Parts: sequence; C-alpha cells; structure tokens
Amino acid sequence: MKVRPDQLERHLKNSLGAIYFVCGDEPLQLMEASDCIRTEARKRDYTEREIMDVDAQFDWNQLLDAANSLSLFAEKRILELRLPSGKPGRIGSKILQEYAQRPADDAILIISSGKLESSAKNTKWFKTLDQQGVVIQCWPVNAEQLPGWINNRLQLKGIAADREAVQLLADRVEGNLLAAAQEVDKLFLLHGAGKLNFEQTAGAVADSARYSIYDLVDSALMGDVVRTSRIIGGLKNEGVEPILMLWALSREVRQITKISEASISIDAAMAKQRVWENRKALMRKALSRHSGARWKLFLKRCAKIDKVIKGVEPGRAWDELLMLSTQIAQ
Repeated sequence: MKVRPDQLERHLKNSLGAIYFVCGDEPLQLMEASDCIRTEARKRDYTEREIMDVDAQFDWNQLLDAANSLSLFAEKRILELRLPSGKPGRIGSKILQEYAQRPADDAILIISSGKLESSAKNTKWFKTLDQQGVVIQCWPVNAEQLPGWINNRLQLKGIAADREAVQLLADRVEGNLLAAAQEVDKLFLLHGAGKLNFEQTAGAVADSARYSIYDLVDSALMGDVVRTSRIIGGLKNEGVEPILMLWALSREVRQITKISEASISIDAAMAKQRVWENRKALMRKALSRHSGARWKLFLKRCAKIDKVIKGVEPGRAWDELLMLSTQIAQ
C-alpha cells in the first residue's frame, strides 16, 4: 500500500510492516522517512542493523541469505537495501518478489531508492512490493506547497509565525528543503517557541534558494512572472550554462507548439506527445495564455537565442533568456 510521507508517523504508530520501500528525488524527505521507520523499529526491539548497498557487483543472494540467517543473539533486525538507481535488474527483480512473498520473521526490510521512472511502477517487482509492503514516494515540494510545509514544520517546534515571515522563509530557501529545515531549527534556537514575525525572520535566515532549469520551465508555464525572473537570477548566480536553460525551455516550447497545432483535442494531443500526467495541468495553463501563433514565435525566439549563445548573432544570452521566459509566463 502507498503512504504519503506526512502520513508515515501515524501509520507507524498503528502498525509496523515487514517491508518498506522509500523512493523519490527529495533527499530530506527520503532521509527523514527512513529515520522515522528505523526509530519506530528500535522502539519495538529491532536492535540489529544490516546495510546492503546495491551496485554493479552486488550479489542479490545476500538479501535472501540475510533473511534466512538467524541473529546470533536472537534479536530482531533492520535490513536496509540501498538501491540508488531504482533499477534492480532481472535477478534483483526476481529476488525482491521472492522476498516480498516470504519476508523474514525476525526482521523488517527498508528499501531506499532514488526517483523511479514511470515505467518502473508497472513492473512485477514494484507491484509486489506495493501489495505486500508499504511504499512511500517522496515528491519535491513545489512553490505553492512550500509555505504550508514550512508552517507545519514551525508549528511542530511550537512556533507561530505570521504569514509574511513564512513567505519570506519560503522565498529564501525555495527548492532546498534541507536548507528550510535547517533555518527552522535555527529560528527555534534563536527565538524559541512562541510568536515569530517578519523582522525576526529577516534578521536570521540566509538566502539558500537553489533552483534547477526545470524549476524555471515549470514557473514559466505556470505563469508566475516574478518567480520566473527570480529563478533566472538564481541560476545565473549559480553559474548554470545558458545553453542548458535554453535546451529545457526550447524542448517544452517545441512540445507545446506541436500540441497547439494539432487538429485533435488537447488531451489526445498531449497523449500523443507523451506528456506526463503530473505535467498536464501546467501545459493547459500555458496553452490557455498564448495562441498557437504565439508559441511559434517563442520557438523562433529559441532559435535566435541559440545563435546568440554561439556568438553567431549579437546579444546577451541572459537578457534574451529572461525576456523569453517571462514572456511565456505573462
């Protein structure tokens, strides 16, 4: 069964499963979910811990051997299988299914992995883990969700922050949950539990925002001009190459242009272009703001920026990228 990270603590108080599969591309949530499972297991006398790191030379029989071997002191065990790629391969898939059907009586298994490809969720090994165990998928917290996430974290510390303070903190650490958690801890150390205002927050937090080229694309498609321009500035300061930003923008613009030109419904066109389900809402927002002709102009603009970056045409690449991305967002 699937459990969200924010439901995990409540789930563990009710029952402790035999298998947990924690996956995703948000490091803080991955770490905290695994810590939460381990903590609850220790409360229930699972005192031994064995870690297995899966790499190209990993022998999958180690997992079955660990499951079948008894503890020297008859203590209950935590088995941890670290699968960074999220791809167990043919042998690993078979052994994961075998283990899930007959888990160890004296152990719980915690499998951790990075982000799974969408195709992985249709595999037999994933479906078996979902049926026999507990799957916790850790998704990145987007800009709209971040203030709520931060506010909940503050409340757990007994801090009642005003809305402006929460928003300031969200702006400073956007895209970096680990930094957000650290800033919350720092605010608690400085001011303790109680009320927290904008001035106290501004004097304490650092600008820890980290953006990716994909954040830029999503913000532009969402229609947030202010955030889009802020991300451009952040990427420039971090030394991201303009060609990477152009690649991400032009790929999305090209796909949306094809959808806008299609003679079929938007849903059918998105399916034909293999748009992921969680991106369809963003696509619809972007399509509602600009006509097909406008998307063609954006695509031509991408071609021009490519020439600017390569030095074939005059201009400043960063200025061109800022103009393109904010025009898409408008």
